[in-house]
Amino acid sequence: MKPTLLSPRGWAGVAAAVLLLAVVVPLAHLAVPAGHPLHLGEHHVSLLGKILCYAICALAIDLIWGYTGILSLGHGLFFALGGYAMGMYLMRQIGRDGQYRSDMPDFMVFLNWQSFPWHWAGSDSFAFQLAMVVGVPGLLAFVFGFFAFRSRIKGVYFSIITQAMTFAAMLLFFRNETGFGGNNGFTDFKRLLGMPLATPAMRVALCVLSGLVLVGCFLLARAVVTSRAGRVLQAVRDAENRVMFSGYDPVAYKLAVWTLSAVMCGVAGALYVPQVGIINPSEMSPAASIEMAIWAAVGGRGTLVGPIVGAFFVNGAKSWFTVAFPEFWLFFLGALFIAVTLFLPQGLMGLLGLWKRRRGTDEEAAP
Repeated sequence: MKPTLLSPRGWAGVAAAVLLLAVVVPLAHLAVPAGHPLHLGEHHVSLLGKILCYAICALAIDLIWGYTGILSLGHGLFFALGGYAMGMYLMRQIGRDGQYRSDMPDFMVFLNWQSFPWHWAGSDSFAFQLAMVVGVPGLLAFVFGFFAFRSRIKGVYFSIITQAMTFAAMLLFFRNETGFGGNNGFTDFKRLLGMPLATPAMRVALCVLSGLVLVGCFLLARAVVTSRAGRVLQAVRDAENRVMFSGYDPVAYKLAVWTLSAVMCGVAGALYVPQVGIINPSEMSPAASIEMAIWAAVGGRGTLVGPIVGAFFVNGAKSWFTVAFPEFWLFFLGALFIAVTLFLPQGLMGLLGLWKRRRGTDEEAAP
């Protein structure tokens, strides 16, 4: 019997999520007057949009870690590459509204650049940069994964190499001569497709778009893991040698899901940049990639829903801690990860499953 993509309850949940994003969020921000308990302020709209982008990254990590057994500590690189691709277009949209009244970005004028570098060709085209959002992270992931998986690098060695890759890229982007703004990166964005970014309607539109993309990525990931290829990926995770002896090529399956995961992070980065208004090499730091793995671990690997929950839980806690107790945030994050590793190896979703099983046992024992 061919498995269905979602159960009726699952489709109802997806429909409710789409309705919440497409109707409730705009109404709560634009229609409800300020001061009303149901009003959603600009800060909360921006925070929600950011967390939705983070949830896409957590979902991407779950595809390769939870279902394939590949722990990446370098997915922050793909996220940042998608953000830089979108940031290049946004910088070109500033035009002569910058400080130096030049068609070139301010940092290029300050560094006395006479013309755009070769890799800025086509950056004034939105369609071209959208292709770069997908193509650059996807191509890099494909090339890296091809050599890594063919060399049968796995486990902690693969994790270390991915972290080294993203750290090397961060150092490269810090250099002014690369043409990516150095340590300041890109900022001071003004327009997207000719429309101003600093308006309530645009903030809501970007937040809703991020949510809809998250729903689309979830359905795509669900289609992958419930397919025949998804079952092979889980077999690779559990016993890769047996999969090879059964006549399958694990390299092709791992390379495909690895590239798809990188593309998802690139799309998340492209959605993230216009909402936060800045992209710089710090997004490539090893800590950023480690946090992505923490989101998936806290929520529950191998569940798809769990990493999304983990992204919301961890980043919601971070938003509160950095305001109320900023000096304790890193201690809380470390304690949370240790607690999940020792007591909740299946994350919050595992805790929910345990509660359901106990409740079912109590109901069976009641008669």
